[in-house]
Amino acid sequence: MIDSHTDTPPIDAPLVDAVLRPVRGHMAFESCVEQLGSAIQLGIFRAGDRLPPERELAERLSVSRATLREAISALRVAGFVSTTRGRGGGTVVESVGASENWRPDQPSGPARLADIEDITVFRSIIEPGAAYRAAQVDLSADQRGLLTSCLRDLRESETPAEYRQADARLHLAIATVCGSDELSTACNAVQIKIHQLLAEIPFLQKNIESSEEQHRIIVQAILDGDADRARFVMHDHCAATAALLKGLLK
Repeated sequence: MIDSHTDTPPIDAPLVDAVLRPVRGHMAFESCVEQLGSAIQLGIFRAGDRLPPERELAERLSVSRATLREAISALRVAGFVSTTRGRGGGTVVESVGASENWRPDQPSGPARLADIEDITVFRSIIEPGAAYRAAQVDLSADQRGLLTSCLRDLRESETPAEYRQADARLHLAIATVCGSDELSTACNAVQIKIHQLLAEIPFLQKNIESSEEQHRIIVQAILDGDADRARFVMHDHCAATAALLKGLLK
């Protein structure tokens, strides 16, 4: 059973910072939908969470409250959120799992394989580097707590959808403790695409068991300041995921 997280998540939470950024350009509505929808898909806002107040979200995204309301309305139509009015009301995240409606149109044939190769190569550079850097940081108590709580959420996941969201949150957490907005942005982009691809393949218990051990080693290496070990195991972890995606997707 999925636990309910009905309290409004803090607007300055590190993982929220990693996925919600000021909107740039003229596609304000579309960008709001993309960012909020991705935050829900990756489990930054989980089923039962109440979204932050309109005013705070609008300020964070640098859009008008009218534009934000339109974006939330689109998410509501797609089944990502529900809204209640009146005292104690608000917008609450629904359980969307691996929503097939959220994935963009995928290329096919050689273009599809090239797309998978592109994102897995990019990930093989970004995420091992993030793990290496995270292990070099003098982590605060809050940062250490973020990593250990994300690892615990992963271990306690009870469904494939919960597991994959917790997986994405852990990888984002590793990037956020590095202190680089650009790195967090890059990792967020990678996790969105990887999450979408993983939703298309079977949930393989053998792979999950191996991944859980790798996650545990990576987090412990970061906490211990063992940068080389953190990078090495993250590299193997990314390579294993890449092999599955290339083998099972067409």
